Amino acid sequence: MKAKHCFVAAATFVSIIAIPPRGQAPPIAKSATITVAEMPGNGSHEHQKMEVPEGQPVPTVDVVMHKDAKKGWNLEAKVTNFEFAPDKVNTVAEPGKGHAHLFVNGKKITRLYSSWYYLENLDRGENRIKVSLNANNHADWTSNGKLIEDTEIVQVSEALNKHH
Repeated sequence: MKAKHCFVAAATFVSIIAIPPRGQAPPIAKSATITVAEMPGNGSHEHQKMEVPEGQPVPTVDVVMHKDAKKGWNLEAKVTNFEFAPDKVNTVAEPGKGHAHLFVNGKKITRLYSSWYYLENLDRGENRIKVSLNANNHADWTSNGKLIEDTEIVQVSEALNKHH
């Protein structure tokens, strides 16, 4: 018996009503429609961009992949002019501080709060490992309009990816 899959698309509609201070006339009612595609947490990964302020040192990141002796890969995110600040995540942006985002083959895997991360399994074949530097408020750090990130390609053969 074959299973049938049913997918339902939905949209959320939000009405915004402004309540005036006492003694003032009510404003004309306005409403906004937010579709699922625009809502946070829908699987997309788009952030605001935050330009490094003029006169501040520009952070850099260099991704280095090290094959683990037993299994998997050890990612090293070598940073300059940047301080990992996990205690300040979700707060106002500060130049040269924040966290990183790790992507494997275009999919966000996790936040990085330090320079090292262990990747247990990668898909067979070519894998694109990207690390971007992000401000405390999750905005992507940029310099001259360019994202501050680095990508490494890791080739994985079937034999190297099996459990020991």
